[in-house]
Amino acid sequence: MKVAETYDIVISVVNEYVGVQSDPSKGEYFFAYRINIQNNSDYTVKLLRRKWFIADSGHEIKEVEGEGVVGLQPVLKPGEFHAYMSGCQLETEIGAMWGFYIFERQYTDERIEVEIPRFELIAPWLNN
Repeated sequence: MKVAETYDIVISVVNEYVGVQSDPSKGEYFFAYRINIQNNSDYTVKLLRRKWFIADSGHEIKEVEGEGVVGLQPVLKPGEFHAYMSGCQLETEIGAMWGFYIFERQYTDERIEVEIPRFELIAPWLNN
């Protein structure tokens, strides 16, 4: 598990290779990840946007950004959490993802950038 904390908002990530959705003979390697967002701050926050950087071992870095996460813009009161699952496909058997979320503190409208920790995407036959 990878964890990052910014402005008392904790982001944790667990990921896995999904063999049934992958086809290495075609250069298709699918990875799923679960994100947990825990609001340990004193503010109610709303997740507005995300920006991901996705790298593969071919040294290509793709940027993906948009509103919310999996179609939602969750609002988290102090002490609340939100979890979701998503995934990505690589053209190589090893890569990494990292990025950030843009949250808005409710009532003050202040926007904050919260780190998503870097995590490795590695096909299981490459792990020792």
